[in-house]
Amino acid sequence: MKISRLIGILSILLQQERVTAPYLAEKFEVSRRTINRDVEHLCQAGIPLVTIRGKNGGISIMNDYKIDKTLLTSEDMRAIFAGLKSLDSVSGTHQYQQLMEKLSAGHPEGILTGDYISIDLYSWYRSTLAPKIEKIQRAIEQRERIDFDYYGPKGESHRKLEPYRLVFKWSSWYVWGYCMDKEDFRLFKLNRMPEVENTGEKFEARVLPEPEIPSILFASAQIHARILFEPEAKWRLIDDFGIGSFEEQADGKLLFAFDFMDENHLFNWLLSFGSQAELLEPRESRKHFGEIIHAMEEKYR
Repeated sequence: MKISRLIGILSILLQQERVTAPYLAEKFEVSRRTINRDVEHLCQAGIPLVTIRGKNGGISIMNDYKIDKTLLTSEDMRAIFAGLKSLDSVSGTHQYQQLMEKLSAGHPEGILTGDYISIDLYSWYRSTLAPKIEKIQRAIEQRERIDFDYYGPKGESHRKLEPYRLVFKWSSWYVWGYCMDKEDFRLFKLNRMPEVENTGEKFEARVLPEPEIPSILFASAQIHARILFEPEAKWRLIDDFGIGSFEEQADGKLLFAFDFMDENHLFNWLLSFGSQAELLEPRESRKHFGEIIHAMEEKYR
């Protein structure tokens, strides 16, 4: 919080010629004594601040020592705000909105409202997701282990984790860290853990692998599938994979090829198309898929 406040004070001083200690104290919700100490720390860091007493007094940066205020343009600030607002969409607090207000000091009015990009990370699970994100974020900052029950393809388990990163990928949130049970780095999906508990157990930061979060964790393709779709499925293919993801056949059907992680992901996706899709290859997967369809037919007969 102290570093964040110092950066915020410096940002305001760069944008405004002079501000008072009471103004800064109210802005950052601290005492005037704390602001005075912050000013001393900024001076010790090499930023020459001047404090003038009296009616028109205040705190300012020495005139002959100015950092370029155009380092961040209004367009740059709007891009930063778009990212911060996206974090607020899943946060249980308004801390990023408050940060935006601090950063916008001295910029033209309307910079916070003149948005042209909106990134919404909102989830149907927001009521349960936001508290988990907040707990994990706090655990990462304080280097504390977390534990949770986890429901995965291989069954239920209880895990204890040294968290290092919160990851948003494929419309889902994950936590990546060192699993004490597997004695290796693992990735866990937040929706698969009903609750997250901070254990209060401190841990020393480990040497992280390179790259920190291997892309193979998200896209380890195992199955090269060839699928024939009815013309009515064209919009779905374009929506999911783009206009160049299929070849239109003479009869109007669409030949689609893609590498899937495993049969589970392939079959779940195919089932969403109903009778509009036919799996051609691999032959073994086609056989397995047919057995699943037959079992479903028996259940609903």
